[in-house]
Amino acid sequence: MVDRTKKGNVRGVFTGKSPRQAALKAANRGHTDIKLQERVQVDKPKSAPAWMPDKIRKPMVKKVGTEKLEGL
Repeated sequence: MVDRTKKGNVRGVFTGKSPRQAALKAANRGHTDIKLQERVQVDKPKSAPAWMPDKIRKPMVKKVGTEKLEGL
């Protein structure tokens, strides 16, 4: 989970084994507007460079809307 200010600046990144764990970490530090991004582990693409690990994390996202940040 990434915490951003209204201007889009990153204030913190919270991770955990589950989305709930990341959200609880953020909530315990006083954050109230929490948005989660879930990731899954998949095989690396065939065109990936040799140094890339066999398994990579890919975001599981669905666009639900856009939000314009002032000043960017």
